[in-house]
Amino acid sequence: MSSEANDDLIFRALAAPVRRQILDALRDKPQTTGELCARFADLNRCTVMQHLGVLEEADLVLVRRVGRVRWNYLNAIPIKRINDRWIGPHAARAVGMLDELKCQLETDDAPAA
Repeated sequence: MSSEANDDLIFRALAAPVRRQILDALRDKPQTTGELCARFADLNRCTVMQHLGVLEEADLVLVRRVGRVRWNYLNAIPIKRINDRWIGPHAARAVGMLDELKCQLETDDAPAA
């Protein structure tokens, strides 16, 4: 799969608030699917599984089966890749522009000699 197509999967996965909440839950520790279903009791098991499937397809969740138990782990590497590719460069440019603006404002506010 191309990098661009993979980025699309990641952005699609991150678009839903409940999927971001699942990732937040997995950031603290790996959890079984049953634990996640209990945590998101307002959703039925099928819906939680569908959200986990989207996250797994985007490689944001890694799954390990132990017997009949499915353990879900956060894979933060794709998020870091998105940050490095999209967020970091744009944020650096914005910070540079703000720093430049600050310098201009400070120069303009300097008292006349």
